[in-house]
Amino acid sequence: MATEVETPAVRRSAPRRVLDQTLLRHVAIAVVAGVVLYLISEELGAFDNLRLATMAYYFVAVAGLTVLTGLNGQISLGHGALMAIGAYTAAKLLVGPAWPLALVLVASALVTAVAGVLAGAAAARLRGPYLAGATLALAVGLPAITQKFPGFLGAVNGISVSPPIPPTSLGATFPLERWQAWITCLSAVIVYVLLANLVRSRFGRSFRAVRDGEVAAELAGLHVARTQVLAFVVSAACAGLAGGLFVVVTQLAAPGAFPLALSVALLTGVILGGLGSLMGAVWGAAALVLIPTWSDHLSKSLSLSTNVQANLSLAVYGLVLIVVMLVAPGGLQAAVARVTGWATAALGQSKRSRGTRPRVKEEE
Repeated sequence: MATEVETPAVRRSAPRRVLDQTLLRHVAIAVVAGVVLYLISEELGAFDNLRLATMAYYFVAVAGLTVLTGLNGQISLGHGALMAIGAYTAAKLLVGPAWPLALVLVASALVTAVAGVLAGAAAARLRGPYLAGATLALAVGLPAITQKFPGFLGAVNGISVSPPIPPTSLGATFPLERWQAWITCLSAVIVYVLLANLVRSRFGRSFRAVRDGEVAAELAGLHVARTQVLAFVVSAACAGLAGGLFVVVTQLAAPGAFPLALSVALLTGVILGGLGSLMGAVWGAAALVLIPTWSDHLSKSLSLSTNVQANLSLAVYGLVLIVVMLVAPGGLQAAVARVTGWATAALGQSKRSRGTRPRVKEEE
């Protein structure tokens, strides 16, 4: 009776089949990222943990905007206003009866998703600069609503909330900033898993089809307007969650925290990281946090005036954006992938060349 010989290809087939499953692969990446973020937060001080938390909620907003702009082709300049909706939702729930923080964050995403349905329905009728102008009006006009309801939304001062208290099981001296970093990083990891699987699903393929050609997508049987509204809702939910996480980190929801510059910065982060790349959202979020810090250090070291210091970060944003567009048109993630491909090819070539040397010696 013949027995099946187990070859290396057969031995590798089972793990490879497991890794080929989209959900398991993304969960594995998320688990590794979570462990790395945990180890990093353990080594950081209070200020750096706050910066890590800021990067995390920026990643949530930039990743959602990546789905809308990079995958579906809709340009939005109003995501700062959507973050404000999520922030005010979280703040109102946190100052009232005690809600679990997880439910507060979910409510922030859901309420903003409802607002995204209304904004997306209008956006589905607009194209190009008209869509950008409509979302720009949203970013400019929505913060002014706080002036109309000062008793409910706090007017200019906004709404202050208490910081999230770390569990007693972590110890009485557990740093608050590390706990905030854990909350935001865990939320960012969960958002990555959800969006990564959405992108690889039929919904993600529908988003890309509509982006590449609305007429062709409609002829293929896709409902273009419905697909665009769905993309806007997903992106709005991410912005709302990012706004809720913003309140967790800063303990404040105020109109001054969500200016038009924030919406422009989020779109800049998408372009810097790479349109349509969720991993690029990591680079974009890091740039949104690190560039202002570096520009402040530069302006202080050069003893620049106050006006120059206030606007230097915008100039640095523009300079970095120009350099990235010239050197890496696909964004930072595309550049990283290209360099990794070159390194892998060079390493493979080196191994093949070393493997042929003994054979040449034997022939001699």
